Amino acid sequence: MNINFYLFQYINGFAGKWVWLDVLGIFFARYFGYILALSLFLFLLKDWRKYRLMLIYGFSAAIFARFGITELIRWFWPRPRPFAENHVNLLLDHLNQAAFPSGHAAFFFALSTVVYFYNKKTGYLFFIASFLICFARVFCGIHWPCDILAGALVGIFSGWLILKIFRKKF
Repeated sequence: MNINFYLFQYINGFAGKWVWLDVLGIFFARYFGYILALSLFLFLLKDWRKYRLMLIYGFSAAIFARFGITELIRWFWPRPRPFAENHVNLLLDHLNQAAFPSGHAAFFFALSTVVYFYNKKTGYLFFIASFLICFARVFCGIHWPCDILAGALVGIFSGWLILKIFRKKF
């Protein structure tokens, strides 16, 4: 048995046991990302002139990671989701499309990386929130742990790359 399958079975094994944990997992997997994006806009209200480029770079990196790199990898390596291969405790409805790498992980980790380079304390909070979103997606039966890890790496790389390219030009 490989580590990816073992970790998935362990994390997803807690789903369906306690209602409060299921509600929390569904909240983080489906809705918390909207709160995270909204909190970025609220953070920007603090000093719009200083952080407006952070918003532009952050969402550019997130979109590049999610709809560029992630989709390219999925085209070459279409890996099925856990619920398509095994019996899982599935808490959310989801389309059965390629899962590797996780688009949510790529999006939110790219955003977190850019925020981190602008403000370390807020960046740490964004990384923690991104981890919670992604962990919940494994808990809910939508992703394998390696999907999350690969998506996080794609996101971090995308955030770094966007900052490296555009900070020198503007």
